[in-house]
Amino acid sequence: MKTIEGGVTAAKGFQAAAAAAEIKYKGRTDMAMIYSEKPCRAAGTFTTNVVKAAPVKWDQEIVYHQPFAQAVICNSGIANACTGAEGYQYCRETAEAAAEALGIPAQSVLVASTGVIGMQLPMDRIAAGVKAMAPALSPALEAGTQAAQAIMTTDTVKKEIAVAVEIGGKTVTLGGMCKGSGMIHPNMCTMLSFLTTDVCISRELLQEALSENIKDTYNMVSVDGDTSTNDTVLLLANGMAENPEITEKGQDYETFCQALNFVNTFLCRKIAGDGEGATALFEVTILGAESKEQAVTLAKSVVTSSLTKAAIYGHDANWGRILCAMGYSGAQFDPEKVDLYFQSSAGKIKIIENGVSTGYSEEEATKILSQTEVTAIADIKMGDASATAWGCDLTYDYVKINADYRS
Repeated sequence: MKTIEGGVTAAKGFQAAAAAAEIKYKGRTDMAMIYSEKPCRAAGTFTTNVVKAAPVKWDQEIVYHQPFAQAVICNSGIANACTGAEGYQYCRETAEAAAEALGIPAQSVLVASTGVIGMQLPMDRIAAGVKAMAPALSPALEAGTQAAQAIMTTDTVKKEIAVAVEIGGKTVTLGGMCKGSGMIHPNMCTMLSFLTTDVCISRELLQEALSENIKDTYNMVSVDGDTSTNDTVLLLANGMAENPEITEKGQDYETFCQALNFVNTFLCRKIAGDGEGATALFEVTILGAESKEQAVTLAKSVVTSSLTKAAIYGHDANWGRILCAMGYSGAQFDPEKVDLYFQSSAGKIKIIENGVSTGYSEEEATKILSQTEVTAIADIKMGDASATAWGCDLTYDYVKINADYRS
Protein backbone atom coordinates (compact mmCIF):
# COMPACT_ATOMS: atom_id res chain seq x y z
CA MET A 1 0.00 0.00 0.00
CA LYS A 2 1.24 3.46 -0.83
CA THR A 3 -0.14 6.92 -0.17
CA ILE A 4 -0.76 8.86 -3.36
CA GLU A 5 -1.77 12.42 -4.14
CA GLY A 6 -5.43 13.28 -4.15
CA GLY A 7 -8.75 12.56 -2.48
CA VAL A 8 -12.18 11.59 -3.80
CA THR A 9 -11.15 11.89 -7.46
CA ALA A 10 -8.07 9.66 -7.16
CA ALA A 11 -9.94 6.43 -7.96
CA LYS A 12 -10.90 5.65 -11.57
CA GLY A 13 -14.16 7.08 -12.80
CA PHE A 14 -14.79 9.60 -10.04
CA GLN A 15 -15.22 13.32 -10.62
CA ALA A 16 -15.91 16.27 -8.34
CA ALA A 17 -16.85 19.92 -8.36
CA ALA A 18 -17.54 22.77 -5.96
CA ALA A 19 -19.71 25.88 -6.05
CA ALA A 20 -20.31 29.08 -4.10
CA ALA A 21 -24.06 28.98 -3.49
CA GLU A 22 -24.06 31.47 -0.59
CA ILE A 23 -26.16 29.16 1.60
CA LYS A 24 -24.67 30.77 4.70
CA TYR A 25 -21.12 31.78 3.80
CA LYS A 26 -20.09 34.48 1.36
CA GLY A 27 -16.82 34.72 -0.52
CA ARG A 28 -16.16 30.96 -0.47
CA THR A 29 -17.45 27.69 -1.87
CA ASP A 30 -20.11 25.89 0.17
CA MET A 31 -21.39 23.06 -2.03
CA ALA A 32 -19.65 19.95 -3.33
CA MET A 33 -20.58 17.26 -5.83
CA ILE A 34 -19.05 13.80 -6.25
CA TYR A 35 -20.00 11.77 -9.33
CA SER A 36 -19.07 8.34 -10.64
CA GLU A 37 -19.06 7.54 -14.34
CA LYS A 38 -20.54 4.16 -13.47
CA PRO A 39 -23.15 3.20 -10.87
CA CYS A 40 -21.63 2.31 -7.50
CA ARG A 41 -22.30 -0.17 -4.77
CA ALA A 42 -22.81 1.97 -1.68
CA ALA A 43 -22.20 1.46 2.01
CA GLY A 44 -22.91 3.85 4.84
CA THR A 45 -22.87 4.38 8.57
CA PHE A 46 -24.85 7.06 10.31
CA THR A 47 -25.36 8.94 13.56
CA THR A 48 -26.69 7.09 16.58
CA ASN A 49 -28.40 10.27 17.76
CA VAL A 50 -32.19 9.74 17.99
CA VAL A 51 -32.53 13.19 16.40
CA LYS A 52 -31.48 12.45 12.82
CA ALA A 53 -31.17 15.12 10.15
CA ALA A 54 -33.21 14.78 6.96
CA PRO A 55 -30.16 13.90 4.81
CA VAL A 56 -29.35 11.00 7.15
CA LYS A 57 -32.84 9.57 6.66
CA TRP A 58 -32.63 10.08 2.88
CA ASP A 59 -29.23 8.40 2.63
CA GLN A 60 -30.26 5.47 4.81
CA GLU A 61 -33.10 4.75 2.40
CA ILE A 62 -30.72 4.73 -0.58
CA VAL A 63 -27.90 2.77 1.05
CA TYR A 64 -30.20 0.15 2.56
CA HIS A 65 -32.86 -0.20 -0.15
CA GLN A 66 -31.70 1.11 -3.54
CA PRO A 67 -29.60 -1.00 -5.96
CA PHE A 68 -26.88 1.60 -6.52
CA ALA A 69 -25.70 5.16 -5.96
CA GLN A 70 -23.90 7.40 -8.41
CA ALA A 71 -23.58 10.90 -6.94
CA VAL A 72 -23.28 12.81 -3.68
CA ILE A 73 -24.40 16.41 -3.13
CA CYS A 74 -23.18 18.13 0.04
CA ASN A 75 -23.77 21.61 1.38
CA SER A 76 -22.19 23.42 4.31
CA GLY A 77 -23.68 26.20 6.41
CA ILE A 78 -27.12 24.69 7.14
CA ALA A 79 -27.54 21.17 8.57
CA ASN A 80 -31.14 20.52 7.41
CA ALA A 81 -31.76 18.97 10.84
CA CYS A 82 -34.96 19.36 12.88
CA THR A 83 -36.69 20.60 9.73
CA GLY A 84 -39.59 18.12 9.55
CA ALA A 85 -41.27 16.91 6.38
CA GLU A 86 -40.21 20.06 4.54
CA GLY A 87 -36.56 19.31 5.18
CA TYR A 88 -36.92 15.75 3.87
CA GLN A 89 -38.71 17.07 0.78
CA TYR A 90 -35.74 19.37 0.19
CA CYS A 91 -33.48 16.31 0.12
CA ARG A 92 -35.72 14.88 -2.58
CA GLU A 93 -35.65 18.14 -4.52
CA THR A 94 -31.86 18.30 -4.28
CA ALA A 95 -31.58 14.74 -5.57
CA GLU A 96 -34.04 15.49 -8.39
CA ALA A 97 -32.08 18.56 -9.42
CA ALA A 98 -28.88 16.50 -9.54
CA ALA A 99 -30.63 13.69 -11.39
CA GLU A 100 -31.80 16.10 -14.08
CA ALA A 101 -28.37 17.71 -14.41
CA LEU A 102 -26.48 14.40 -14.51
CA GLY A 103 -28.96 12.16 -16.30
CA ILE A 104 -29.19 9.60 -13.50
CA PRO A 105 -32.05 8.40 -11.24
CA ALA A 106 -32.90 10.62 -8.26
CA GLN A 107 -32.81 7.47 -6.11
CA SER A 108 -29.08 7.17 -6.87
CA VAL A 109 -28.22 10.61 -5.47
CA LEU A 110 -27.01 10.79 -1.89
CA VAL A 111 -27.23 14.11 -0.06
CA ALA A 112 -25.46 15.51 3.00
CA SER A 113 -25.59 18.75 4.94
CA THR A 114 -23.61 20.32 7.76
CA GLY A 115 -24.00 23.55 9.67
CA VAL A 116 -26.67 25.24 11.80
CA ILE A 117 -29.52 23.06 13.10
CA GLY A 118 -33.15 24.15 12.69
CA MET A 119 -32.89 26.29 9.54
CA GLN A 120 -34.48 25.34 6.22
CA LEU A 121 -32.31 25.11 3.14
CA PRO A 122 -32.65 27.92 0.56
CA MET A 123 -33.64 25.61 -2.28
CA ASP A 124 -33.25 28.21 -4.99
CA ARG A 125 -29.57 28.51 -4.09
CA ILE A 126 -29.15 24.75 -3.66
CA ALA A 127 -30.66 24.11 -7.10
CA ALA A 128 -28.49 26.81 -8.66
CA GLY A 129 -25.42 25.28 -7.05
CA VAL A 130 -26.26 21.83 -8.43
CA LYS A 131 -26.73 23.25 -11.94
CA ALA A 132 -23.42 25.09 -11.71
CA MET A 133 -21.47 22.04 -10.50
CA ALA A 134 -22.69 19.44 -13.02
CA PRO A 135 -20.90 20.91 -16.07
CA ALA A 136 -17.86 21.73 -13.93
CA LEU A 137 -17.27 18.10 -12.87
CA SER A 138 -13.66 17.02 -13.33
CA PRO A 139 -11.53 13.97 -12.54
CA ALA A 140 -8.59 16.24 -11.73
CA LEU A 141 -7.08 15.90 -8.28
CA GLU A 142 -7.61 19.61 -7.76
CA ALA A 143 -11.35 19.12 -8.23
CA GLY A 144 -11.33 16.71 -5.30
CA THR A 145 -9.43 19.21 -3.21
CA GLN A 146 -11.92 21.96 -4.04
CA ALA A 147 -14.75 19.67 -2.98
CA ALA A 148 -12.99 18.98 0.33
CA GLN A 149 -12.65 22.72 0.93
CA ALA A 150 -16.29 23.40 0.10
CA ILE A 151 -17.69 21.18 2.87
CA MET A 152 -15.74 22.87 5.67
CA THR A 153 -17.61 24.75 8.41
CA THR A 154 -15.48 25.63 11.45
CA ASP A 155 -12.73 23.38 10.06
CA THR A 156 -9.46 25.25 9.56
CA VAL A 157 -7.90 22.81 7.08
CA LYS A 158 -9.17 20.55 4.31
CA LYS A 159 -9.01 16.83 5.01
CA GLU A 160 -8.32 14.40 2.16
CA ILE A 161 -6.17 11.37 1.37
CA ALA A 162 -5.76 8.61 -1.23
CA VAL A 163 -3.97 5.26 -1.27
CA ALA A 164 -3.27 2.59 -3.87
CA VAL A 165 -3.03 -1.17 -3.28
CA GLU A 166 -2.78 -4.25 -5.48
CA ILE A 167 -5.78 -6.58 -5.42
CA GLY A 168 -6.16 -9.50 -7.81
CA GLY A 169 -3.31 -8.24 -9.96
CA LYS A 170 -4.94 -4.84 -10.43
CA THR A 171 -4.16 -1.46 -8.90
CA VAL A 172 -7.04 -0.45 -6.67
CA THR A 173 -7.36 3.12 -5.41
CA LEU A 174 -9.24 4.37 -2.36
CA GLY A 175 -9.67 8.08 -1.74
CA GLY A 176 -11.53 10.09 0.83
CA MET A 177 -12.40 13.50 2.19
CA CYS A 178 -14.13 14.53 5.38
CA LYS A 179 -15.11 17.49 7.47
CA GLY A 180 -15.37 17.74 11.21
CA SER A 181 -14.22 20.11 13.91
CA GLY A 182 -16.94 20.52 16.53
CA MET A 183 -19.91 18.51 17.81
CA ILE A 184 -17.66 15.47 17.53
CA HIS A 185 -18.19 12.49 19.81
CA PRO A 186 -18.55 8.74 19.53
CA ASN A 187 -20.55 7.21 18.19
CA MET A 188 -19.91 8.93 14.90
CA CYS A 189 -19.47 12.56 14.73
CA THR A 190 -20.62 16.49 12.91
CA MET A 191 -18.68 14.69 10.78
CA LEU A 192 -19.19 13.90 7.16
CA SER A 193 -16.86 11.50 5.39
CA PHE A 194 -17.01 10.50 1.73
CA LEU A 195 -14.92 7.60 0.48
CA THR A 196 -14.55 6.56 -3.15
CA THR A 197 -12.92 3.45 -4.57
CA ASP A 198 -12.68 1.65 -7.90
CA VAL A 199 -12.50 -1.78 -6.26
CA CYS A 200 -14.90 -4.48 -7.40
CA ILE A 201 -16.53 -5.91 -4.27
CA SER A 202 -19.91 -7.27 -3.26
CA ARG A 203 -22.33 -4.87 -1.62
CA GLU A 204 -22.51 -7.05 1.49
CA LEU A 205 -18.74 -7.13 2.04
CA LEU A 206 -18.43 -3.41 1.30
CA GLN A 207 -20.92 -2.63 4.07
CA GLU A 208 -19.32 -5.11 6.47
CA ALA A 209 -15.85 -3.65 5.89
CA LEU A 210 -17.08 -0.13 6.65
CA SER A 211 -19.25 -1.09 9.61
CA GLU A 212 -16.42 -3.01 11.25
CA ASN A 213 -13.81 -0.34 10.60
CA ILE A 214 -15.68 2.59 12.11
CA LYS A 215 -15.49 0.85 15.48
CA ASP A 216 -11.73 1.51 15.55
CA THR A 217 -11.74 4.82 13.68
CA TYR A 218 -14.64 7.29 13.62
CA ASN A 219 -16.21 5.87 16.78
CA MET A 220 -12.94 6.53 18.63
CA VAL A 221 -12.91 10.29 17.98
CA SER A 222 -14.18 12.90 20.42
CA VAL A 223 -13.69 16.66 20.39
CA ASP A 224 -16.36 17.87 22.77
CA GLY A 225 -18.69 15.06 23.83
CA ASP A 226 -21.58 16.11 21.57
CA THR A 227 -22.94 13.52 19.14
CA SER A 228 -24.25 15.23 16.02
CA THR A 229 -27.55 14.87 14.19
CA ASN A 230 -25.84 14.61 10.80
CA ASP A 231 -22.98 12.12 11.16
CA THR A 232 -22.55 10.23 7.91
CA VAL A 233 -19.86 8.09 6.34
CA LEU A 234 -20.49 7.03 2.74
CA LEU A 235 -18.35 4.55 0.79
CA LEU A 236 -18.88 4.23 -2.98
CA ALA A 237 -17.30 1.45 -5.07
CA ASN A 238 -17.68 1.53 -8.87
CA GLY A 239 -15.63 -1.57 -9.75
CA MET A 240 -13.60 0.20 -12.46
CA ALA A 241 -10.29 -1.25 -11.24
CA GLU A 242 -11.56 -4.49 -12.81
CA ASN A 243 -10.10 -6.74 -10.14
CA PRO A 244 -11.82 -10.10 -9.69
CA GLU A 245 -14.92 -9.31 -7.61
CA ILE A 246 -14.37 -9.74 -3.89
CA THR A 247 -17.26 -11.96 -2.84
CA GLU A 248 -15.77 -13.69 0.18
CA LYS A 249 -13.32 -12.96 2.95
CA GLY A 250 -9.72 -13.74 2.10
CA GLN A 251 -6.47 -11.98 1.26
CA ASP A 252 -8.06 -9.56 -1.23
CA TYR A 253 -10.71 -8.56 1.31
CA GLU A 254 -8.10 -8.12 4.03
CA THR A 255 -5.98 -5.95 1.74
CA PHE A 256 -8.96 -3.71 1.04
CA CYS A 257 -9.81 -3.53 4.75
CA GLN A 258 -6.24 -2.49 5.55
CA ALA A 259 -6.42 0.31 2.99
CA LEU A 260 -9.80 1.40 4.37
CA ASN A 261 -8.44 1.44 7.91
CA PHE A 262 -5.42 3.51 6.85
CA VAL A 263 -7.60 6.11 5.11
CA ASN A 264 -10.13 6.33 7.93
CA THR A 265 -7.46 6.52 10.63
CA PHE A 266 -5.76 9.36 8.76
CA LEU A 267 -9.04 11.26 8.43
CA CYS A 268 -9.93 10.67 12.09
CA ARG A 269 -6.64 12.08 13.26
CA LYS A 270 -7.20 15.10 11.02
CA ILE A 271 -10.63 15.68 12.57
CA ALA A 272 -9.34 15.37 16.13
CA GLY A 273 -6.33 17.58 15.52
CA ASP A 274 -8.56 20.23 13.95
CA GLY A 275 -11.02 20.30 16.84
CA GLU A 276 -12.56 23.70 17.38
CA GLY A 277 -10.00 25.96 19.03
CA ALA A 278 -7.53 23.09 19.43
CA THR A 279 -3.78 23.52 19.57
CA ALA A 280 -2.92 19.82 19.81
CA LEU A 281 -4.08 16.38 18.75
CA PHE A 282 -4.48 14.26 21.88
CA GLU A 283 -4.14 10.50 21.37
CA VAL A 284 -4.84 7.97 24.12
CA THR A 285 -3.69 4.35 23.88
CA ILE A 286 -4.59 1.66 26.39
CA LEU A 287 -2.32 -1.38 26.46
CA GLY A 288 -2.48 -4.63 28.40
CA ALA A 289 -6.26 -4.83 28.62
CA GLU A 290 -8.02 -8.14 29.09
CA SER A 291 -10.56 -7.33 26.37
CA LYS A 292 -11.01 -4.89 23.50
CA GLU A 293 -14.17 -3.60 25.14
CA GLN A 294 -12.28 -2.74 28.33
CA ALA A 295 -9.54 -0.95 26.37
CA VAL A 296 -12.07 1.05 24.34
CA THR A 297 -13.97 2.12 27.46
CA LEU A 298 -10.81 3.33 29.19
CA ALA A 299 -9.41 5.14 26.14
CA LYS A 300 -12.69 6.96 25.48
CA SER A 301 -13.01 8.00 29.11
CA VAL A 302 -9.60 9.64 29.13
CA VAL A 303 -9.88 11.32 25.73
CA THR A 304 -13.24 12.90 26.68
CA SER A 305 -12.19 14.12 30.13
CA SER A 306 -12.50 17.92 30.19
CA LEU A 307 -9.95 18.22 32.99
CA THR A 308 -7.43 16.09 31.11
CA LYS A 309 -8.02 18.03 27.88
CA ALA A 310 -7.44 21.29 29.76
CA ALA A 311 -4.21 19.92 31.20
CA ILE A 312 -3.01 19.02 27.71
CA TYR A 313 -3.71 22.59 26.63
CA GLY A 314 -1.63 23.84 29.55
CA HIS A 315 1.19 21.33 28.79
CA ASP A 316 0.71 20.12 32.34
CA ALA A 317 1.61 16.49 33.15
CA ASN A 318 -1.31 16.21 35.55
CA TRP A 319 -1.43 12.43 35.43
CA GLY A 320 -3.90 12.22 38.31
CA ARG A 321 -6.62 13.43 35.95
CA ILE A 322 -5.91 10.56 33.57
CA LEU A 323 -5.97 7.93 36.30
CA CYS A 324 -9.15 9.49 37.66
CA ALA A 325 -10.84 9.37 34.24
CA MET A 326 -9.89 5.72 33.91
CA GLY A 327 -11.32 5.08 37.36
CA TYR A 328 -14.81 6.42 36.61
CA SER A 329 -15.01 4.83 33.16
CA GLY A 330 -16.89 1.80 34.46
CA ALA A 331 -14.11 -0.59 33.43
CA GLN A 332 -12.50 -2.60 36.20
CA PHE A 333 -8.71 -2.57 36.62
CA ASP A 334 -6.10 -2.33 39.37
CA PRO A 335 -4.83 1.28 39.56
CA GLU A 336 -1.78 0.08 41.49
CA LYS A 337 -0.54 -1.80 38.42
CA VAL A 338 -0.87 1.02 35.89
CA ASP A 339 2.14 2.41 34.05
CA LEU A 340 1.60 5.72 32.25
CA TYR A 341 3.72 7.41 29.59
CA PHE A 342 3.55 10.68 27.67
CA GLN A 343 4.99 10.68 24.16
CA SER A 344 5.42 13.15 21.29
CA SER A 345 7.99 14.15 18.68
CA ALA A 346 10.01 15.60 21.60
CA GLY A 347 10.43 12.19 23.26
CA LYS A 348 8.80 9.74 25.66
CA ILE A 349 8.64 9.84 29.43
CA LYS A 350 7.33 7.43 32.04
CA ILE A 351 5.11 9.37 34.42
CA ILE A 352 3.83 6.69 36.77
CA GLU A 353 4.82 3.09 37.47
CA ASN A 354 2.44 0.74 39.26
CA GLY A 355 0.15 3.66 40.03
CA VAL A 356 2.83 5.83 41.66
CA SER A 357 4.77 8.81 40.32
CA THR A 358 8.23 8.00 38.97
CA GLY A 359 9.65 11.32 40.14
CA TYR A 360 9.86 12.42 36.50
CA SER A 361 11.23 15.76 35.34
CA GLU A 362 8.40 18.29 35.04
CA GLU A 363 10.53 20.29 32.61
CA GLU A 364 10.98 17.30 30.30
CA ALA A 365 7.29 16.39 30.56
CA THR A 366 6.26 19.93 29.65
CA LYS A 367 8.54 19.84 26.61
CA ILE A 368 6.93 16.61 25.43
CA LEU A 369 3.42 17.98 26.03
CA SER A 370 4.16 21.20 24.14
CA GLN A 371 4.05 19.53 20.71
CA THR A 372 1.12 19.61 18.28
CA GLU A 373 0.57 15.85 18.62
CA VAL A 374 0.64 14.30 22.10
CA THR A 375 0.02 10.69 23.14
CA ALA A 376 -0.81 9.25 26.56
CA ILE A 377 -0.08 5.52 26.86
CA ALA A 378 -1.48 3.55 29.80
CA ASP A 379 -0.48 -0.08 30.35
CA ILE A 380 -2.89 -1.77 32.77
CA LYS A 381 -1.11 -5.18 32.66
CA MET A 382 -4.15 -7.43 32.46
CA GLY A 383 -3.91 -9.00 29.00
CA ASP A 384 -3.04 -8.41 25.35
CA ALA A 385 -5.92 -6.20 24.12
CA SER A 386 -5.46 -2.55 23.20
CA ALA A 387 -7.36 0.45 21.82
CA THR A 388 -6.60 4.00 20.69
CA ALA A 389 -8.85 7.06 20.84
CA TRP A 390 -8.30 10.54 19.42
CA GLY A 391 -9.30 13.94 20.71
CA CYS A 392 -7.78 17.36 21.28
CA ASP A 393 -7.02 19.86 23.99
CA LEU A 394 -9.70 22.14 25.43
CA THR A 395 -9.00 25.82 24.90
CA TYR A 396 -10.53 29.24 25.44
CA ASP A 397 -11.24 29.45 21.72
CA TYR A 398 -13.59 26.46 21.82
CA VAL A 399 -15.99 28.48 23.96
CA LYS A 400 -15.59 31.58 21.77
CA ILE A 401 -16.37 29.64 18.59
CA ASN A 402 -19.47 27.98 20.00
CA ALA A 403 -20.79 30.99 21.90
CA ASP A 404 -21.62 32.82 18.68
CA TYR A 405 -21.82 30.00 16.11
CA ARG A 406 -25.11 31.20 14.63
CA SER A 407 -24.21 34.90 14.45
